[in-house]
Amino acid sequence: MTVRIKDIASKAKVSSATVSLVLNNKPGVNDKTRQRVIEAAKELNYPLLGTQYYKQIKKGTIKFLKIVKHGHILNRDHDVFISDYIEGLDNEARVHGYSLEINTFTTTSIKEIINTVDDSHLDGLVVLGTELNINDIKLFEGEFRVPIVFIDTIFDFINFDYVDMNNIDSVYMVISNFVKNGHTNIGMITTRVEARNFQLREIGFKKILNTFGIPFKEENIFYVDSTFNGAYNDMLNHLKKRKLPTALFSINDITAYGCIKAIKERGYGVPDDISIIGFDDLPMSSLMEPALTTIRVSKRRIGKIAMQILNERIKSENNFPPIKSVISGVLIERSSVKKLTD
Repeated sequence: MTVRIKDIASKAKVSSATVSLVLNNKPGVNDKTRQRVIEAAKELNYPLLGTQYYKQIKKGTIKFLKIVKHGHILNRDHDVFISDYIEGLDNEARVHGYSLEINTFTTTSIKEIINTVDDSHLDGLVVLGTELNINDIKLFEGEFRVPIVFIDTIFDFINFDYVDMNNIDSVYMVISNFVKNGHTNIGMITTRVEARNFQLREIGFKKILNTFGIPFKEENIFYVDSTFNGAYNDMLNHLKKRKLPTALFSINDITAYGCIKAIKERGYGVPDDISIIGFDDLPMSSLMEPALTTIRVSKRRIGKIAMQILNERIKSENNFPPIKSVISGVLIERSSVKKLTD
């Protein structure tokens, strides 16, 4: 059975944070408490840090956990997107002398994954949080002796380090572009699939419409599945009984692709009848007809910054407050938005 920080904390009758300080040989714990934690760890056969206790197995390894919880977002359509994260992580890991180990898990049980990961030979963890909700993130609290950075998600009130795209800022760019081109009847293609980034884009959409003095209309929100085929079928059903606004912001490029296929089949022209902007700038976005205007995310930079934060955590003598970093995207203008004439 894998021994966790919380097991040691329970045996030593201290907090998980205190155990973490002791195991990482950090200051801030009195000698008596420190010794109690050490003895508890020894009794549980937990490998301690520092040569004065046990020898640490130190291999300079960072583990990247790609967690596919339901596959409605993390699937082969997004392999290029994820590979850019990995490239950014790996390049920066090499700069700091670490090797990057990549593990992919496909399960709905996050607890099962946590129990599977052995951190005794690791220096840190990077977790892809795309499909994880707030309760999933909370399961990581106190479970590992090494620092953790989550990417592709962010929760302001849970104390981990995060690096994510700036969803609100990016949605502002989208709405600004529609308004610049004369659109005020603006809707959104979104999904009920649970993902923090999607939630933030919906929040941003409503907030930014209000900033421009544009009323939010529930009838302009189109809920579809987040896969290509699912979005296509759902939009076909919507179009049997609903009218389109003049402009639609799609929660990501994949849903945009599926919806555009459905829209064309129903006899509408893009952008002549409906302007569309996506999010992610996947490779197909520049090749489709019309080429899709979309938000390009700095995925390699997100990976790079995550590794920099992790390296700082590993080498720091003192704990510092959580870092929650967001990286702005760039609007890539192509052919899917029409300028309305007066």
